[in-house]
Order: sequence, then structure tokens, then C-alpha cells
Amino acid sequence: MTEKETEERSQERNFKNPLEQRQISFNSVLCIGLDPDYSKIPDSIMGKFPSYEMGSAILEFNKQIIDATNSLVCSYKPNMAFYEKSGLRVLKDTIDYIRKKDSLISVIADGKRADIGNTNIPYVETIFDYLDADAATINPYFGGEAIKPFLERKDKGIFVLCRTSNKGAEDVQDLIVKHLELGEVPLYQVVAYKAAYEWNANKNICLVVGATWPKQLAEVRKIVGPDMTILIPGLGKQGGKPEDMVLGYNSAKRGVIGSISREVIFAQPKSGESYMQAVRKEAMKWRDAINAYR
Repeated sequence: MTEKETEERSQERNFKNPLEQRQISFNSVLCIGLDPDYSKIPDSIMGKFPSYEMGSAILEFNKQIIDATNSLVCSYKPNMAFYEKSGLRVLKDTIDYIRKKDSLISVIADGKRADIGNTNIPYVETIFDYLDADAATINPYFGGEAIKPFLERKDKGIFVLCRTSNKGAEDVQDLIVKHLELGEVPLYQVVAYKAAYEWNANKNICLVVGATWPKQLAEVRKIVGPDMTILIPGLGKQGGKPEDMVLGYNSAKRGVIGSISREVIFAQPKSGESYMQAVRKEAMKWRDAINAYR
């Protein structure tokens, strides 16, 4: 994508507006993680492709998931780790397919990227120009200056890891540190503060806080205020529940994206039910369960 095309795209689309429009129009804050573990793709798809065409099987699996669920979601979140073996072309083709379904569906490339500023430039170009993702997850521990190439993309959502959903998050993210404004607080709260008030000049920063930590989610919302979008992973297999998201909502009962992957994309069909019928049913169950607390 040329510099002129990038600027034109920035003017016609940003991350937050289509996301909120989609959430309102489809009454859904559900995000499905497109994390295609090759060993779990059903035989009904695997049998169509020889073993050396792993990328083709993954793409077909993703297309069927998207066909089954696109009317139920506000966004998709492919984890880049599941595509690096078969090639990022599969991920690009997946995102292109989402665009054909509905251009308002946001795509969050979950790569947790960060490095010194110069190394970030090819990360930015790959995620936003080649893949054409709407947002990316980034690691804040290189500091605001280092992640500047991401932050400068004003039309994109930049999801800063704040309190991740895994059990071991507390090893580092709960370390008590001194902060001039906050006092002595866990490190994740300092990350939230810096993301909201020091790094967010372009108003495109969002945060990642796991559903598995509802108390911490409430603390983060209190720090950043009502306007910042919070991606809430960890629903389903990791133990997060719809009610765990409540303290992350803003006054409009939005301001969040609830992300679930394995529970939906590897749903187990019941007797007489196709695989994708089971996927859609599971996605609908989670969308409705989340909405029950909105």
C-alpha cells in the first residue's frame, strides 16, 4: 500500500467508529479468535486437502467459521502464532474474506509485537499494510518511545497488554511499584495510566485485560475512564465468564470486546448436527450470555 493509499484509508476508516457501529447494529460485543490449531481441524475439512497443503485447510476452516458466525460478532481476532508456520498469506486471505463479508467487522491481529522503534517498522507494515488488519496487540515493556511506529497509525487500534488472562500474569504484572500520581500500585495499573494519559496522543490506544481478573478489570476501567476500549480475552476454556466482563463496561454498556476462541471454533456437534451448526450455536450462546449482563 502506497503512502497516499494509506492516508486515504486513514481518512475513510478508523478503528473505533466502525467497531461501535457494528456493536450497536448487531447488538454484539463478541469477538471470535481465529486460532486454527491444525491438529483440531475437523476431518470434514482436513479430508479435502493433502497433508502438504496445511495452509489451504486452515483457510477453508476459517472461511467456514466466518460464514457461520459473522452475523454474531463485532470483530475477529486471529492469533498470528497459528499462521506463521503455514505462512502469513493464509492470514491475509482470511482477512480479505472477512472484508468481503462485511467491511465493518474489525480484525485485531494478535501478535503481541514490540521491539525497539526501528524494528517495529516492519511489524507495523506487515500487520497494517500487508495484512490490512484494523488493530494489533502490542507489548508495552519497551516503553512509549519504542512503540511509537504503532501509535502513529492514527486510523488503527493499538491494544496494549495490561493485565493478561493467563494465571502467571501476576508474576510480573502485580509487582508493586511507585508512581507519582497513583502511589504504590501494581505494575499493570501504571501501564494503564501511561497508556491512557502519556502515550495516547492520537486517541487510538486500547487495552487488554483478561476476563479471568474481574477485580483488576474494574481497577483499570476506573483509571482510564469510560472512553477507552478494553479487549477482554480469556472467556471459555481459560475460565472467564460473561459476568466477569461487567465491571469493564462503560455507561453505554459497551467499551469492551469480549474474546473467545477454542470454546467456539472447536465446538462439539451433537447428534444430527453439523460441525458448523455447532460452531454457530456456541457463538450465539456466548453472544446472548454476554448480552444478558448488558
